Amino acid sequence: MSSHPQINTKIDADDKTLVEILDQQKFSIDYFQREYRWERKHIEQLIDDLETAFTNNYDPKHKRSEVENYNSYYMGPLVMSSKEGKLSIIDGQQRLTSITLLLIYLNHLQKEKSLKESIDGMIFSEKYGEKSYNMQVPEREVCFDALYRDGEYELEDDDDESVQNLVERYEDIEELFPEEFKDEALPYFISWLKEKLIFVKIVTYSEENAYTIFETMNDRGLNLTPTDMLKGYLLSKIKDGKKKNQLNIDWKERIAELRRFWPNELEDQDFFKAWLRAKYAETIRPGKKGSSNEDFEKIGTYFHTWVKDKHRLIGLNDTDDFIDFVENKFDFYSKLYLKILDGRYQFNPSLPGVYFTSYYGIATSLAYPLFLAPVNETDDENTQNNKIEMVSHFIDCFAVYRSVNQRTLGQSSLRYTLYSLVKEIRNKSLVELAQILKGKMDEFEEDLSGIYDFNLNQQNKRFVRYFLARLTYYIESESGANSSIDNYMADDIKKPAQVEHIWADVYDYQKDEFEQKSDFQWYRNSLGDLILLPKGTNQSFNKDPYVKKLPHYLKQNLLAQSLHPDCYVKNPNFTKWYKSAGIKFKSHTQFKKGDLQERTSLYEQIAELIWSQKRFDELTD
Repeated sequence: MSSHPQINTKIDADDKTLVEILDQQKFSIDYFQREYRWERKHIEQLIDDLETAFTNNYDPKHKRSEVENYNSYYMGPLVMSSKEGKLSIIDGQQRLTSITLLLIYLNHLQKEKSLKESIDGMIFSEKYGEKSYNMQVPEREVCFDALYRDGEYELEDDDDESVQNLVERYEDIEELFPEEFKDEALPYFISWLKEKLIFVKIVTYSEENAYTIFETMNDRGLNLTPTDMLKGYLLSKIKDGKKKNQLNIDWKERIAELRRFWPNELEDQDFFKAWLRAKYAETIRPGKKGSSNEDFEKIGTYFHTWVKDKHRLIGLNDTDDFIDFVENKFDFYSKLYLKILDGRYQFNPSLPGVYFTSYYGIATSLAYPLFLAPVNETDDENTQNNKIEMVSHFIDCFAVYRSVNQRTLGQSSLRYTLYSLVKEIRNKSLVELAQILKGKMDEFEEDLSGIYDFNLNQQNKRFVRYFLARLTYYIESESGANSSIDNYMADDIKKPAQVEHIWADVYDYQKDEFEQKSDFQWYRNSLGDLILLPKGTNQSFNKDPYVKKLPHYLKQNLLAQSLHPDCYVKNPNFTKWYKSAGIKFKSHTQFKKGDLQERTSLYEQIAELIWSQKRFDELTD
């Protein structure tokens, strides 16, 4: 470097593999960029992209050395500043942090499979017996240590937003990682990830230059987005200058509305992908090695080009068609999409199912096309809402039925089935939609009896919390109590709900009924032994025997209270409801194996009411 007198003006840019970026490397993070803010949808997209790119090349008949000939996957630029030999990340820490979480998960997974692919050095390096992580943020180290060591971290009250997001995104990776990659394909995938994930590493030697590059890359005004290019194409076909100017103004106002949910991202692009897939796409790529991208995939990458290529399929043949597409269709479906977004972020009594699916369900890239597909421009608002609710309820049932039977909700394994459903429900009436969705539920390969074989583990604890939250919210609402799903699913409240075992993790309390401790543990992790309690409450008496816990339950939510005899004394609304519904609630002064099994049966009865086909009939009346 001494040969460069103007070292501060120097900029290096090289393509680098993931292993070259991370192995034995250390990065500080500029404090302006320090918060880790990825959400579940970003992890969904990352895993789906990686899975698609890898599957296009993977062949189990290959030797592992053949991975060298697989196609690379480009992860974008990383902007770094070098000062006294130390690198600071200016742009790219969200991606690198997420990849680090994925590597930690893969490290646990390969240990379970007794594989020995070395990836530790991409997560941390060790010196004088002490580990330090590649992303050097002191307040995250305890969390990273726990995730690396145990695969889980118990959040503390003083943990910041980034640590909370790290834990939640790690849990998302556990849940979403493809099942088919967990066995024979795993070492191939790890090798591909290390050697074929490509970044452009841009290193400057002054922070001023680094920020100039960063701002230039992220200046929306200097880079035409697919949305901008689509608008340019559509408006270029409109000859009336006055009409074109007005539509341009209307377009920009609507795009600004779409971006209000995620100011630093392009929510408008997600809208166009959902809309075009919902109403126009005809084909999807089969899940086979070497298959070509079809409508579904092309819309996901270059939807502006797809519209241009498929304008006749869309019905864009003359100037009037282009005006109608922008003035009416774009206006209608973008408003509809905004209503769905609002319903996912804030509870709407007209769209409760949309809110539920924001807490648990399928990937948004599959859900949004399903929401939009049946709705027509001629539908009044009530019909629109009922169609969206029907689809929401189907998604909810689909997700719960699969999850309670311990089947994956990974995007790749569902995309073909659910996109076929998008085409099937496209533009259908309420009655037709109800018939189709009830028919699809009849075809489910599983039912809610899977509750009896279900067991809590690290990978499904998010579902367990959702399942218990829905049961609790349902019985409270039906009993006339002032309840909210947020009480049990939200993490940004003072004492968020956590899953509580009714049985303490003390084998001696139950060993008169179990010869093997493993049998005790299995029953302890079954659904009938689980309730929700506020954080801190469950920790305060979780080692106590049941008889000491029982009085505390009477102070909690109605599902927990129902264990106590006094719950049935002065609670007429609850008593009237459960008797009329035919649900076999009862108190338990002791909680033996038989009590636990009765409780599991109770949960099934409530679940059958919540995730029932009757909801479709209610929405057609």
